[in-house]
Amino acid sequence: MSDRLLVLVRHGESEWNLKNLFTGWKDPDLTEKGVREAKEAGRRLKAQGLSFDIAFTSVLIRAQHTLDLMLVEIGQTGLPVVRNLALNERDYGDLSGLNKDEARRKWGEEQVLIWRRSYDVRPPGGESLKDTLARALPYYVQEILPCVLRGERTLVVAHGNSLRALIMALEKLSPEQILKRELATGLPIVYRLNTDATIASKQDLAA
Repeated sequence: MSDRLLVLVRHGESEWNLKNLFTGWKDPDLTEKGVREAKEAGRRLKAQGLSFDIAFTSVLIRAQHTLDLMLVEIGQTGLPVVRNLALNERDYGDLSGLNKDEARRKWGEEQVLIWRRSYDVRPPGGESLKDTLARALPYYVQEILPCVLRGERTLVVAHGNSLRALIMALEKLSPEQILKRELATGLPIVYRLNTDATIASKQDLAA
C-alpha cells in the first residue's frame, strides 16, 4: 500500500520577520534562528523515519534555503526540487518592506488589520488572501496532489499564506477558519491521505 505522504513546512524565521516588516515577494534570507529552525525541522522528519521522492518550494530564497538545510539533515541533498511562484508568499504590494508599526501610523491600525486579517481585501498594489489561494490552490491540485496520490512522498516548503491555501483544501476549511490558522516557522505538518485526497492522519511535529 502506498504511503500518500504530504509534509508542509513554513520557512524558518527570515531577516524581515525579525524586523517586523511586511515581506511578501521581497526576498530576504533566513536569520540565524531561521537556519536553526530549518535544521531542526529536518532532524524531526528524520527522527520519524521520513524520506521523500520530490519536494516543492517557492522562488523565494527563504523557502529554498529552508528546504536545502532540511534536506542536508534528512540526507537527501539530491532530491528533485520543483520551484514555482504559485507557492510564493502573498504579495503585500505597497506594504512590502514597511515596518508593521510604520504601516499602522500611515494608514491607521484598523485599515492595516483589515488588510492583514480579511479574506478578500487587497492592500494597495498587492494580493488578498483570496488572490493568493487563487494561484496556490490550482497548483496544489494540478501538480502537488497527483504526486501524493501516486504514492510519491512529497515535501512542500513555502510560506504562511500559500500554505494556508493547501491546508484550506486539505482540511476543507472555510475562509473564516483559515484566517484564524497560524503556522509556526519551521514546524513540519505531516499528512497521510486517503485515495480520495481526504486526510487519513495528521501530525504536527512540535518540539
